[in-house]
Parts: sequence; structure tokens; C-alpha cells
Amino acid sequence: MTKNNYLFPFIMITSLFFMWGFVHNLDPILIPHLKRSFSLSTLEASLVDFSVFIAYFVMALPAGFIMKKYGYKSGIIIGLCLFAIGSFLFIPAANTQAYSFFLGALFIIACGLTILETAANPYASLLGPKETASFRLNLSQSFNGLAATLAPIIGSRIIMIKGVSDEELSTMTVSAQQLTLASEASSVKTPYLVLGAIILLITLVFLFIKLPEIKETEVDGDEKRGILHALAHKHLRWAIAAQFFYVGAQVCVLSLFVLYATTAVGFDQQQAGEYAGYGMGLAFLIGRIIGTSLMKFIKAELLLVIYSVICVILCAFAMATVGTLALISVTGVAFFMSIMFPTIFSLGIKDLGNDTKYGSSLIIMSIVGGALLPLAMGYISDISSIQIGYIVPLVCFLVVLAFGWTGHKVVKTN
Repeated sequence: MTKNNYLFPFIMITSLFFMWGFVHNLDPILIPHLKRSFSLSTLEASLVDFSVFIAYFVMALPAGFIMKKYGYKSGIIIGLCLFAIGSFLFIPAANTQAYSFFLGALFIIACGLTILETAANPYASLLGPKETASFRLNLSQSFNGLAATLAPIIGSRIIMIKGVSDEELSTMTVSAQQLTLASEASSVKTPYLVLGAIILLITLVFLFIKLPEIKETEVDGDEKRGILHALAHKHLRWAIAAQFFYVGAQVCVLSLFVLYATTAVGFDQQQAGEYAGYGMGLAFLIGRIIGTSLMKFIKAELLLVIYSVICVILCAFAMATVGTLALISVTGVAFFMSIMFPTIFSLGIKDLGNDTKYGSSLIIMSIVGGALLPLAMGYISDISSIQIGYIVPLVCFLVVLAFGWTGHKVVKTN
């Protein structure tokens, strides 16, 4: 397959990065929206992230088996179908007014995203020379950053409808409160209906286009090797740990930003929701673009170390400051953490050969950090403050720092 033959498949794969980035970055809007609608604690509202990211733990290995047996294209189509089904389930979830139904719909969406990410991340990195794998994956992930900018802005204007104030709500009867909050909760129907329809159209495109099936380099006996053989690679084990903590940090910072901004910065919910897009999302996007460009001159692992150190410092500022300085600190974290996921991923699957698909599954499986670590931050926030909760992402970035410093190094295995 020539370089030109890779172009259209690469464009289509990159579109998937945008779509899952968009739905993920509606979560920072959903969390405060559902928190108000169902009168939840911060820990209970964090179950939104738990429902999404626990799916990565449950589905990552089955996704790897699908890719191993049926190939990348089949995995992409299955993932898109689950994505669409989960989006459409938001309509009955809003109708029934059950928080658990919302969590179930999010879980199904995330099962689809797990399969998509298990397929698309290695596929993007393998569509070309391995020397430029990190650059190529960061380029695709830049569209994930674009989604991180657009989704909160769009979501805050559609989902966070101007309802009654908390003061007005407190003067209502219980039944009136329930009707008012139910009306606000139903605002999720339209965006998820539109999202599901778009995903169905993309699924149809993938059904009819021809994608090259990338074959990783094999050696004798590789076809009989499985997950345990993949785990024999030390740098893969490090990558799994680093990705667990990185995704946990990313979810803590982005998904709980609205709650942080209303507390530490003084924004109201809609201001915070919009800033999650044009502030945090745009910082994430610009950071991804600049970081991708810098990788032409700086080794990916060195850039990962530098950015990790900066993120640790900025998290400390986010814990200790309020107002404008606090806002600058968390926005800086969004900028400097932007390259971490694709860089950890590409370094983690480097030189895995026929273990690549299993290695990819294991790294995707480690995204479960996004389910568990925000619960820790939510708990700390409930017993102290959301600013003190930033100790969680601070520790996470220290683990990423260790991976960039030494854990990424490939040790040859038999």
C-alpha cells in the first residue's frame, strides 16, 4: 500500500477521533447538569465518569479479540453501532427521569468508544512509517482536541438551559421542584439524538469504503501468543500504568472543571461550561498542535517529561490559588497534558510486532483510571474542597513523568 493509498483511510480514521472527543467532552456539561437535576453530591455526580470509563476496562479485551479475529474495519463498525445505540437511549432516559438509565446509556456509548479507540489508535499509528507514528497519532488526536473545544460550548448552550435559580427552586413545593428539574433534565434529548444520527451516517460510510488491513510484523510462532506474551514487554507494562494515571488526571481536570470554576474562580454554571470549551478545550487543542509540531525537533519522550513537570507545578498552583490565577493554572494543565495520551500510547506499542493488537487493548483497558480516580477527587472534594482534590491529578502526572523518564525504554524480549 503506497503513501497516497493511506490518505483517505487516515482521514476517515481521524474523523473518529473527533466524534469520540465530542461525546467525551459533553461529560463536563452533563455532570453539573445531572448533579442539579438529581440533587447529587460531587461523588455521586462523578458516577458519570465512572460509567463511561469502566466500560474501557470491561470492553478493552473483547475489543482486542474482535480486532485480532476480524480486523480493524469490523471493530470500527461494531463500535460505531454501539455508539449510536447509546446515544439514542438518552431519549428514554430523559423520559423516565432515572439517573441509573442515564448512566446505562453512557456505559453503552463508552463500550462503543472502547472498540473504536482500540482500533483507531493503533491503526492511525500504523498507517505509515513507524518513525513518524507519534507525530501521526498526535495529528489525529488534534481533532480530538478540536472536539474538546466545540463540545462544551455547544453543550452548555443546548443542555444548560436557563432555568429557575436555586433560590427560586427552594421556594417551590416538592412536586413543582420535581417537574422543573425534570424539564431541565430533558434538554439532553436533542443533542444526543442528533449525535446518534450522525454516527449512523458515519457507520454507513465505513460499511462501503475499503480500508487496508495493516499487518504487523510477525515472527514464527507469534500467532499463538496472547495477552501474557504482550505483557512480557516492560515498556508496555509501564505504558499501561502511565495511561491509567494520565486518563484519570485528564478526566479529573476536564470533567470536573465546571465544578472547580464555580467554586474557585467564581463563574456561574453557563460561564464555566462555555469556558470549558473556548478556554480549556481550546488550550487542549492548541497544546496538541504545538506539541505535535515540537515532536519534529524534540523526542516524544523528552517532551513528555517536560510537560509532566509543568503539569505537576500547575496542579500545585490550582490547589493553592483562587480567581484568575487558579483559572490560568488549570487552563495551563489542559494545554500541557494535551500530548500525553497519544504519546504514551505510541511509545507503549512501539516494537510490539504481532503483540500490537493485544498491547493496544491493554493500554485502552487502562483508561479505567478515568472511572476510578475522579471518584477519589470527588470524595476529597466533598470532605474538603475541590481545590484540595487537585492532589489527585498532581500525583497522576508524577507517574507519567516516570514513564517519560525511564519507563518508555524498549527492552527486547524473546
